[in-house]
Amino acid sequence: MLNGSCNCKDISFTISGEVRGVSNCHCGQCRKQSGNVWASAVVEQADIKITGTPTWYRSSDSAARGFCPTCGAFLFWKHDDETSMSFGLGALDGPSGLKIEKHIFVVDKGDYYEIADGLPLHDQ
Repeated sequence: MLNGSCNCKDISFTISGEVRGVSNCHCGQCRKQSGNVWASAVVEQADIKITGTPTWYRSSDSAARGFCPTCGAFLFWKHDDETSMSFGLGALDGPSGLKIEKHIFVVDKGDYYEIADGLPLHDQ
């Protein structure tokens, strides 16, 4: 089990299922929402219990980003047509045992940093 929360603790979550797709996202939306690269992982929506009420921002016609309406912490991302959702690794409380596996949307990365960790790079 993994537990996470926002800065002010108004939103918390517990993950009970398999975590996959541990990645750094370099897309423009994630960079703007988080202030840089967004580290996240994926879990089935049925395997994440959210306490509190996140605000969902429609960032595109097919996806939404969940954040705390009090402190503004960017916590979740979900696509309308998927049964899974992403959660921010930075919101986890305590050690997770997870490791970044890949970088996604690297064609959109900022010009102010390099990716030099040797992990797989995906254009999208």
